[in-house]
Amino acid sequence: MATTQASKTDKSAAGAAGALEIKDSRSGKPYSVAILERGTEGDTAIRAMDLRQIKVEADEFGMMTYDPAFMNTASCKSAITFIDGDKGILRYRGFPIEQLAEQATFLEVAWLLRHGELPTQTEYDKWVHDITFHTYVHENIKDFISGFRYNAHPMSMLTATVAALSSFYPEAKNIHDPEQRNISIVRLLAKVPTLAAFSYRHSKGLPFIYPDNDLSFVENFLSMVARMSEPKYEANPIFVKALEVLFILHADHEQNCSTNAVRAVGSSHVDPFSAVAAGIAALYGPLHGGANEAVLQMIKEIGHPKNVPAFIDEVKGGKGSRLMGFGHRVYKNYDPRAKIVKKLADDVFKQIGMDKDLEIALKLEEVALKDDYFVSRKLYPNVDFYTGLIYRSMAFPQDFFTVLFAVARTAGWLAQWEEMLNDKEQKIARPRQIYVGSPERAYKGTLTNKFPRTRK
Repeated sequence: MATTQASKTDKSAAGAAGALEIKDSRSGKPYSVAILERGTEGDTAIRAMDLRQIKVEADEFGMMTYDPAFMNTASCKSAITFIDGDKGILRYRGFPIEQLAEQATFLEVAWLLRHGELPTQTEYDKWVHDITFHTYVHENIKDFISGFRYNAHPMSMLTATVAALSSFYPEAKNIHDPEQRNISIVRLLAKVPTLAAFSYRHSKGLPFIYPDNDLSFVENFLSMVARMSEPKYEANPIFVKALEVLFILHADHEQNCSTNAVRAVGSSHVDPFSAVAAGIAALYGPLHGGANEAVLQMIKEIGHPKNVPAFIDEVKGGKGSRLMGFGHRVYKNYDPRAKIVKKLADDVFKQIGMDKDLEIALKLEEVALKDDYFVSRKLYPNVDFYTGLIYRSMAFPQDFFTVLFAVARTAGWLAQWEEMLNDKEQKIARPRQIYVGSPERAYKGTLTNKFPRTRK
């Protein structure tokens, strides 16, 4: 059996980048596994299923790979986002993030992520029109949100309300119908900002503000969040620009935790509202979307700019303090998004002025960037370090930061979800495991009364 499988692998290796020759020391058998060169940037991989041929006994399951947290496993082929962590590169569909942040709008980027090319003027105008005129949500959603406690976390409300949208649009289950996919994507991009703003207003005990179709995507969002008694909301242009750029920077980031959740849940062929709700739930975690909240908590603990050197010494000494907002799981160089947000932060701070917390943050940045301990470990400020400061400067509450992240990332989730559906190699996600529990054993019960009656 092993010989037959090996021959199949040899045939598949014909058009590949080469072969990986493996010798199993248990049996002495040699195996040949095709090396696939699939990536535009030269990424190489082997198919994990090709390892199944490696076995000692014919009735064995075969060799698996063990990779907790997917540290070195590619679960899909994607043409959406490219990251080179060592070189500090981030591109959407081939376009450098620096150029998009400087020149594009968020809705232009949302189109790009989904379609692979920049829109024509006609395509863009229709795209903006469709999203603008789908921002309203059913009135019953307002009642649903009002049912949450006044102090419910906005991310809990957003997760629940996005999932609830699937009950308003049952036709969204027709995921293989291109028209239904399109309208579902438009609805999600349009309505997630509305639901996010409604969750903010509920937590503040303020009346909900309906969308204003005369405003741009970002201006409309700010209006629904901040408008009070004024007949027409006029947003601060510095804040509009800042939020537009931050939405672009957060629109997608390859196969991160929440994107993986959207793809995994979506692989069951559930509707996109439910799949995106899964992404929002994953983003809720402090190791993912909640990282910028942790930065502000760290700054609060430092307390004063004069305490920064002592704090840095504690971090270096491993005395319990953690430097939040520095370093990244993927980037081993300066996070390219952080360079953009740093400049953005400077513009915002000029507008609103400095306070103690901002002084602490800037002092922390200054000291860490000059300290060889952090520089040698490539612990540079990441995007979370600055975004939390910007959101705070714009008067967003700390528990709303991750909601802002979710509004932006919806564009990437939907592009990744649709790409997954159109990938004929994808099946329902079902990882393997290495069982480490008890072997088979006989049941010998010790209970004498298995169905006790409850006394009235």
